[in-house]
Amino acid sequence: MDDSPHPPGLAVEGAAAPQTASRRLEPAPGFRRLDLAIDGFLQPVLAVALLGELVLVFCNILTRSLLGISFQWANEPAELALSIIAFLGGTFAYRRGEHAYIRVLLRVLPGGLQRICHALSELIVLVTSLAVGLSAIALFQSRWDVVTATLGIRACWYVLPVIAGMLVLIVTAIERLLVQDKLTVSVTGGVLIAGLLVLGATHDTWQAWITADAALTLTLSLFLLPLLIGLPVGFALLLGTLGHLVAGGTSEFVGGLAAWGRSSILSQTMMAGVGNFVLLALPFFVFAAVIMNEGGISLRLVRFVQTLAGHVRGGLFQVMVISMYLVSGLSGSKVADVAAVGSVMRDMLRKEGYDLEQATAVLAASAVMGETVPPSIPMLVLGSVTTLSIGSLFIAGVIPAAVVGLCLMVLIYFQSRRGHMRRLPRAPFVQMAKASLGAVLPLLMPVILLGGITTGVGTPTEVSSFAVVYGLVVAGLLYQELGLRPLLKGVIDCAAISGMILFILAAASSFAWTLTMALFPQKLVELLTSAHQREWVFMVASIVLLIVTGSILEGLPALLILAPILLPIAAQVGVSQLHYGIVLVIAMGIGAFAPPVGACFYVTCAICGTTLERSARAMIPYLIVLFVGILLVAFVPWFTLYLPTKFHLAG
Repeated sequence: MDDSPHPPGLAVEGAAAPQTASRRLEPAPGFRRLDLAIDGFLQPVLAVALLGELVLVFCNILTRSLLGISFQWANEPAELALSIIAFLGGTFAYRRGEHAYIRVLLRVLPGGLQRICHALSELIVLVTSLAVGLSAIALFQSRWDVVTATLGIRACWYVLPVIAGMLVLIVTAIERLLVQDKLTVSVTGGVLIAGLLVLGATHDTWQAWITADAALTLTLSLFLLPLLIGLPVGFALLLGTLGHLVAGGTSEFVGGLAAWGRSSILSQTMMAGVGNFVLLALPFFVFAAVIMNEGGISLRLVRFVQTLAGHVRGGLFQVMVISMYLVSGLSGSKVADVAAVGSVMRDMLRKEGYDLEQATAVLAASAVMGETVPPSIPMLVLGSVTTLSIGSLFIAGVIPAAVVGLCLMVLIYFQSRRGHMRRLPRAPFVQMAKASLGAVLPLLMPVILLGGITTGVGTPTEVSSFAVVYGLVVAGLLYQELGLRPLLKGVIDCAAISGMILFILAAASSFAWTLTMALFPQKLVELLTSAHQREWVFMVASIVLLIVTGSILEGLPALLILAPILLPIAAQVGVSQLHYGIVLVIAMGIGAFAPPVGACFYVTCAICGTTLERSARAMIPYLIVLFVGILLVAFVPWFTLYLPTKFHLAG
């Protein structure tokens, strides 16, 4: 988590990935005008922030390349744009029901307990939003006299999106509580308030019993347990942070919400998590994915692969794996790739009599392979929170993805000998030539992306803006399949999807700061001390650790929290950090797409129209092969380091 959008019009109950279809509740009576006013405010603000920054970054490339003039002041508006997309876009995504959550266990509870869990979830959103909002007000006040270095504007204005976003979240939570069962909400809210009052009144007593280990256990429990009742991942991360700040005795946070408002720690760490200029590549790559899906680019790639590989043993499943590899080179969002390839091939598979549960497994496994195909949001995030170069990560991931993909294709080959996987007739030369011509322009996009980064023409952020413009030209002008209305809808969808991801990153940044204060890195190092003695033990242990945490945390938060901790340990063991980073990204992908908890697997099931239970059984052999593939990549560093060494990017 993952990282990642559902195809337009798709509603997935229990999926922990974003979607473009609205699943929001009807507003409570008396809130309809306010509801329309809020959306009427959020949508144009988000569109201006996204498109304005896109124009600025792209123009910066042109002026530097043609005139030798660079916009030295571009970082400051970029920081503001990221703040707007993260906190207002994340809020908008929550209003549309598109935040990441896990509801596997919630669905098996009786109806009464489900209603209690839904009410408790909204109450927690209300409390955490209030805490962050008060913290942001304190940060706003502290930055009032601070002036930015280049543009000379007050630094406090960068905090306004946080305050506005939290205010809208509070209103949204109240709306949702008002349309739920009143008795359930009243009883649940009353118990919660009574519990908080008791904890506040006895604070001095119980805090004396809280040791450092107990505070860490409480922090992790407050994060993990609410996930089981369907609390979105971002708010679970914030709840864990708040729990540690209170239990840990941080002075400003003792004494309830009024005291929370006097500290800027929470909002400051959240803003720091999304304040890196390189993260602008994230909404740009998501935007490129939207254009790719809406503009017929992915369809042309799938048709091209079908003419080349549809006749081999394994037929359309082999086509699916190759298509995912190619489509992953156009978009940083792997769930977007799943939507693109899956929606194109679903009817084709059904027509040819393929087992759709197995197709779901192939699609999910191929998405794991695509995690290291550049551009990749996980690699982008990894580069933003560590010292690893994003360009090096992009180059390093090409061969490992191919290795994992070949492992999947071998499995499909042998399964086809005992299952019904009809091979298509070999495409005639005329059809193959036509499909090849149609795929030329889409295939140029990844070449341009990698070429621009490796040759130093632009940063990953600048190159990602070029990908958007290139996609607009190809889909809108040359193919003429992207009209103005779908484009505007795509802008809003992109802002919501990007906002959801960035909001989780902001919350995970705050949570990671909390874990650092709780000495979690040192405890993890102690846990892995025995593994230090043998490199292979450390490698396998960390792979298993990230698969498990990646499954629970929806991918990206796991990478954000654990990568800065594990990479230095890998260096001490003697493992290349670049090589180890690629292994971590693949492990995170396996966790995100692994049933029954892996959130992105639900998205894949929804796209293929299959059930979780039967698709999970079909996924078992593919999970085994994925684990074999990651072990190959882990213990043969050549796969990862050959291309970076060739391009002098391995240092």
